[in-house]
Amino acid sequence: MDPDRDVPSAVRRSLWVEEPARRPRMPDPVRTAAVRAVLVVAVTVVQTIVTVLFALAGSWLALPAVLCTVASTVAATWGVLDVWVTRQVWRQRHGVVSVPSSSAREAKEMRRARSPRYP
Repeated sequence: MDPDRDVPSAVRRSLWVEEPARRPRMPDPVRTAAVRAVLVVAVTVVQTIVTVLFALAGSWLALPAVLCTVASTVAATWGVLDVWVTRQVWRQRHGVVSVPSSSAREAKEMRRARSPRYP
């Protein structure tokens, strides 16, 4: 016996309820850079663990693993910086309205009052 069969469809509660997002979705270029950075950082963490295990075991592979881990760390840092730079560039190009502050406005008015040629 299905208890929902007797309930009219207008009263039946939906299984999927959409809730508004707390934050707006990240722009596509920023999200792409973030996914790339997360993947590189994850590979670097796994590589670091493997390097430590090689070193503890006394394997000859420890030295090449250390060199690869150092290179991966540089790449991971680059990836995280790429996310930050991409986010800042996107904000400057698409979404941030820059309004001069009152102190900047006052300085501009003072320059204009001093010099008649100031535009």
